[in-house]
Amino acid sequence: MQPTGATAGVARVLARMRTLDATLPPRDGVAVFNRVYLQVTEEVGRQIGAGGFRDAGAAAELDVRFALRYLGAVDAVTAGLRPPACWRPLFQLRCHPGVKPLQFALAGINAHIGHDLALALVDTCRALGCEPAALEADFDRVGQVLTGLEERVRERLMPGPDLLDIADPLTHLAGAWSLEAARDGAWTAARALWSLRGLPEVAEEFVQRLDAGVGLAGRILLTPLRG
Repeated sequence: MQPTGATAGVARVLARMRTLDATLPPRDGVAVFNRVYLQVTEEVGRQIGAGGFRDAGAAAELDVRFALRYLGAVDAVTAGLRPPACWRPLFQLRCHPGVKPLQFALAGINAHIGHDLALALVDTCRALGCEPAALEADFDRVGQVLTGLEERVRERLMPGPDLLDIADPLTHLAGAWSLEAARDGAWTAARALWSLRGLPEVAEEFVQRLDAGVGLAGRILLTPLRG
């Protein structure tokens, strides 16, 4: 697959995210995360088109399958259905006045990296007929994009202009979660799931436990800090 073809699927998910950005209230917690994720997907799409990945087609396949898991959660809630457990805290608390924008952003990133990324990587391997190791370099490249944007998100959404007092609860919440650790966990989870592909019942239980654990972390990240 050539880069021009590879970016077509990315363009479609970008269109969905831009529609959400234009329609959701700006302070809505899902809107906060969506703006962050839109930036990530735009940057990944640019790098795919510019040849920044070892395999443009595989990187696009992963990026699209990754994005569709988030958009699937949005669609589930819109239809009145329950999203995966990892996403429920964000959707349940999206309008809570005591939750700050940085918390919404981190909770969304936690759900998407901690749960969705592993499943999207396994789905991509199945679709392309390859082992996770074949996608490791491009997986790491996506991780670099995410890490760079996470730093910008923290700078933009942390209260300022002065540094938060060390006693401020938001300081502790923001410092307790690590995208790098979540990304490493996603890679390990994907490898474990790939190894369990011949044991569907065990794999399903693993996914359920992963979903629940990530959801618990998300609920902690969304602890109301005022109001």
